[in-house]
Amino acid sequence: MLKRIDRGTRAVLALTLIAALGMQNAWAEKAEKAESAEAQNMKLVGYSDLQARTAYQPTIQKQGNRWIAYIGHHGDKKINPLNGKMEDNGTSIIDVTDPKHPQYLAHLPGEEGKAEQGGAQMVRICSGATLPKADKNKFYMLRVFGNQSHEVWDVSEPAKPTLLTTIGKGLKGTHKNFWECDTGIAYLVSGNPQWRTNRMTQIYDLSDPAKPVFIRDFGLIGQQPGAGGPVPISLHGPISTGPKGNRVFFGYGTNTEGVLQIVDREKLLNGAKDPTPENLLYPQVARLDLPPMHGAHTVFPMFGVDIPEFAHNHLGRVRDFIVVTDEAIQKECMEGRQMVWFVDITTETKPFGVASWTVPETKENFCAKGGRFGTHSSNENMTPLYYKKLMFFAHFNAGVRVLDVRNPMNPKEVAYYIPPLNANTVALLTPPGQESALPFTAASKKRAIQTNNVEVDERGYIYIVDRANSGMHILELTGSARKIADWSQAQK
Repeated sequence: MLKRIDRGTRAVLALTLIAALGMQNAWAEKAEKAESAEAQNMKLVGYSDLQARTAYQPTIQKQGNRWIAYIGHHGDKKINPLNGKMEDNGTSIIDVTDPKHPQYLAHLPGEEGKAEQGGAQMVRICSGATLPKADKNKFYMLRVFGNQSHEVWDVSEPAKPTLLTTIGKGLKGTHKNFWECDTGIAYLVSGNPQWRTNRMTQIYDLSDPAKPVFIRDFGLIGQQPGAGGPVPISLHGPISTGPKGNRVFFGYGTNTEGVLQIVDREKLLNGAKDPTPENLLYPQVARLDLPPMHGAHTVFPMFGVDIPEFAHNHLGRVRDFIVVTDEAIQKECMEGRQMVWFVDITTETKPFGVASWTVPETKENFCAKGGRFGTHSSNENMTPLYYKKLMFFAHFNAGVRVLDVRNPMNPKEVAYYIPPLNANTVALLTPPGQESALPFTAASKKRAIQTNNVEVDERGYIYIVDRANSGMHILELTGSARKIADWSQAQK
């Protein structure tokens, strides 16, 4: 079709597209201000519509003098204005060096399919300067390709990424991986077809990103090949503290049957690899089973928290915690409340809960606002600017919520931001088979903000992305919340 258009017309179309792209951020910022976001101690800095794609995982990386945002997407199809093509949702790459005017650089298509059956939800970035066997001048992206496989890309030039290798073809599930940039060890959430679950752990050495080296499979006892009985809840994602901390924290489940598993990293990597019950149990330090109606979407460690309240106690002033965040799944609150849990692991073999937190539902009648209400994820960047001081939680139709976590036994909300609806916002579809299984009302068909994931960068900016196609909002703290952060640690 395009070949039949004369050269002059093509030139006009090209100039029109460039102008439209240049106007996007200015238009979006004006629209945002006109609609009136709900906010306390936070304000909008910049915005990208993410080509109206449903978004999951944001990762922010400094590359030389530039800051680049890599956004993983759930499955769907949208037009890519950069080339005029209809593309399966995959990975958006955006220059956020100037957060007031983010520049969309590239979109890499993912797997065909809707929601979690397609796209490329997860993305992690490592610099070759830190990876032991990589080119020191390059940057590398680890992403999932739908549920089929994992991929490593060279993103040294973010606008022109190139595929290096594909890992684990023929999988039956993927999700939120973790990559140790200083060692290259990658914990890949996978669905090995021989295992009984669609999400377990495959560990690879990606210290040379172009030459993956398989280390082992890992999961809960009962998930391994040949096991009998009920299959334990599937993995959601791990966070590793690397060689120094020698612990890997695994979160299993989303909104039900959650499990927090604490694992000795050295035993995990160097222990016997055959997935027998004995070998799977060998590296486990502790396991905490959550109540039946709660999951463990994100398990974020906070070590060495000094609690002033215990200043005069002989023991226990400095403590270790895991912050467990559930994922709300059902619209209209058709489930137990998914929230934030603070687990004391100072004696790590005996973890126990010490506090919880949720947004008061009656504050704005959130269950009837449309979409999901409840937590989904926390930030995972441990920048000293915020670490052990403030945490950020994606809370679906309640936007992003900010907690003062200096005393994890008494967390307090200090800021929030709920973006307004925009032209791209859609009503989340109800999964097939659930319409008749649960007593949904007309509220289930309402359009609603669905703040899905949140991340921060070392400059202090906060990035929230939306499951209902509302785009990416770049925020900053204001007022009393801003004073809690340690701005001496902020990078320029």
